[in-house]
Amino acid sequence: MTSNPERKGPGEQDAFATARAQADADLAGGALLRWAQGAAQDYMEGQRSRPVFPDAEALAGLQNFDEPLPDQASPAQDTLDLLARFGSPATVAQAASGRYFGSVNGGLLPVALAARWLADAWDQNAALFLSSPIAATLEQRCQDWLCALLGLASGAVAGFVPGSSTAILCGLAAGRYRLLQRQGWDVGRQGLAGAPRLRLIAGRHAHATVLKAVALLGLGTDSIEWVAVDDQGRLDPQHLPTLDPTCLLILQAGNVNSGAFDPFARIMPLAQAAGAWVHVDGAFGLWAQASASLRHLSQGAEGAQSFSLDAHKTLNAPYDNGLVLCSDAQALKAAMAASGSYIVYSDQRDGMVFTPEMSRRARAVETWAVLRSLGRQGLDDLVTGLHQRAEQLAEGLAEAGFEIRNTVVFNQVLVGLADDAQVPRLIDALQASGQLWVGGASWFDRPVVRVSVCSWATRPSDIQAVIAAFIDARAGL
Repeated sequence: MTSNPERKGPGEQDAFATARAQADADLAGGALLRWAQGAAQDYMEGQRSRPVFPDAEALAGLQNFDEPLPDQASPAQDTLDLLARFGSPATVAQAASGRYFGSVNGGLLPVALAARWLADAWDQNAALFLSSPIAATLEQRCQDWLCALLGLASGAVAGFVPGSSTAILCGLAAGRYRLLQRQGWDVGRQGLAGAPRLRLIAGRHAHATVLKAVALLGLGTDSIEWVAVDDQGRLDPQHLPTLDPTCLLILQAGNVNSGAFDPFARIMPLAQAAGAWVHVDGAFGLWAQASASLRHLSQGAEGAQSFSLDAHKTLNAPYDNGLVLCSDAQALKAAMAASGSYIVYSDQRDGMVFTPEMSRRARAVETWAVLRSLGRQGLDDLVTGLHQRAEQLAEGLAEAGFEIRNTVVFNQVLVGLADDAQVPRLIDALQASGQLWVGGASWFDRPVVRVSVCSWATRPSDIQAVIAAFIDARAGL
């Protein structure tokens, strides 16, 4: 190796000098963080007076981010100014506008946002108790509260993951482990080659994330035994095949289009008698358990072995807040197992044993903040309120002559026109209005406007404005 005469020795150099000086200056006095707080406050308060989807001027402003990586460091304030000036206008106003109804995207409760700010400042690694006692403590408390809220048996555990896509993967992985282990096969050690065959059973309207998880786990989407559904997208028990101890049955608490719930009370006894593993995909719908008037929808679901849900949907926590719940703690731990001489487990909660991730942020902080601040009554009000707004929308649109294609049991409304060819144009007109945002879907081979009521910020007056926007858009077709 050729030596460099200009290179300083270990005791003389400080390669981090520039970066450290910049960071020290940014932190001193707290001006930078206070500025960010003010900009965020302005953004949240301004959502109700701006277009739900960015207008042409805001989208054109994104060109300001098209630049090469700078050669030299620049003041942090310049970077934040760029974000606020051209980034904020180009966002979709879903956090607090009350008029975003695309996908099943929840709003953002202020207490959850504030908790996230504090947690981001903590910058904890939630892998182990020894890497973050506070993260482990709040995960444990959330686990206890959620299991009580959902009526799960004592001993059920929770894993805090990015979203329900990962939660489904974890739940099915736990089921795969347990069903094969009962047949004398350790899938973690022996793999899938030569493994006993498992039967995957799901309704025809299973969510796309279920297919993704099945593929990632090497179980093969072609192996799924599809079960017919009724006119609301619920799995029809009359068409359920005979179950046995090799079955991994996937049910839904909340059809992604209609919001309908599979008939758990009729299916669960059959699965339990057969020794099948049941996973409930309840990303947004399982939160119906928090509502005294809606919990009948998921009656019987508590008998399943694993569950997936999102706090960033119905619960209105920030994004990156998914949950896997499992009544078979040992199966989930075995499926997520990790070892290494540097991993120091404790006699407290070590959250990484319930998730695929090792290093991860302390996302349970926001979920804990929402649960604690709302309490049982506040959670009931939140979930019930979403349903009431959905009913208000469906009734108003039906009175105005629109076709409501689903029975509104929770927060989803499917809107159609007599002329199917006009539906895509109706969606375009609604989106172009800037007053709201809705998406489209195909419901039993017919196009519909798909409206998901998921935000705490949606008021009765917002629904009246949405109804008026539908009428105006139809008139312009």
